[in-house]
Amino acid sequence: MTSKDNAPTTYRILIGKPGLDGHDRGAKVIARALRDAGFEVIYSGLHQTPEALVQTAIQEDVDGIGLSILSGAHNTLMPDVVRLLAERDADDIFVFGGGIIPDGDIPALEEAGVRAIFTPGTPTTEVIDFVQRTCDEKYGRDQG
Repeated sequence: MTSKDNAPTTYRILIGKPGLDGHDRGAKVIARALRDAGFEVIYSGLHQTPEALVQTAIQEDVDGIGLSILSGAHNTLMPDVVRLLAERDADDIFVFGGGIIPDGDIPALEEAGVRAIFTPGTPTTEVIDFVQRTCDEKYGRDQG
């Protein structure tokens, strides 16, 4: 459902666990925090491929994808999701990520199109604020 300004009344976010990483506590914490903040959240479950996540994101008509990666494969998996979204003409879906990601890897991920990286210890309010602000910007909503 959309409002008069063509923005959805509730923003939709996919939380994804790409790769072989089997730990999803952080992803579930973020999913619950976003849900409690009023977002509609779809959780992918474990061991997803970038292709499957992009397909789900398009089918579910999400506004953004949050990727949780603890396995060290972030330099491959996150840019793959961004690239696949562009190939499917769905690059209006923004990508953000979190997990065990060294500070030195963050600039390359941002250059690849990942909008934000949240490392362990980031307050959930910071993630919520980023997602809200980014969704509002996507639809040209005033953030004042």
